[in-house]
Amino acid sequence: MKNLLKALPFLALLLVVTSCSSVRVATDYDKNANFSTYKTFAFFKTGIDKAEINDLDKRRILRAIEAELLAKGFTKSDNPDLLISLFTKSNQRVDVYNNYWGNRGWGWGGYNSPWGWGGFNQPNISTRTEGVLYVDLIDANKKELVWQGMGTGYLTQNMDKKEERIQEFVSKIMEKYPPGMAQ
Repeated sequence: MKNLLKALPFLALLLVVTSCSSVRVATDYDKNANFSTYKTFAFFKTGIDKAEINDLDKRRILRAIEAELLAKGFTKSDNPDLLISLFTKSNQRVDVYNNYWGNRGWGWGGYNSPWGWGGFNQPNISTRTEGVLYVDLIDANKKELVWQGMGTGYLTQNMDKKEERIQEFVSKIMEKYPPGMAQ
């Protein structure tokens, strides 16, 4: 039991770190669409131009989507079955932690506080940017949205890992296409 209590802070930190790196995915689709008829794709420039991200990230996302679709057997075409569009959102998340695991023990208060015997009560504040990437698949003939994948996760400012993170977002989203396939 004593070892479990010692490991608890480490396990909590591990959970926080691993949950920050994952991408949460949700999808929605037209249940009447016949996804087996879609074989070709093109990018919907009008929709992509509206995405509020820089051109470098836009190209990274488009390359990742293209690679995923080609791996699924799709062909890029000037006369496509599907048009691919995307848009993004981001939210700043501010977390304030007011608990202290200092040299005197745990608690939310000073040395003589009735709430424990914690050390200095300095709150920790962290900010992170949570991004949402939407990938829309539009039936090119009907001009109707037939599938939408949404990936939510924390973004990185580390330029060395940025492309890897974008590929992770796109890969996780596109795992869910076509709907009804065993994942």
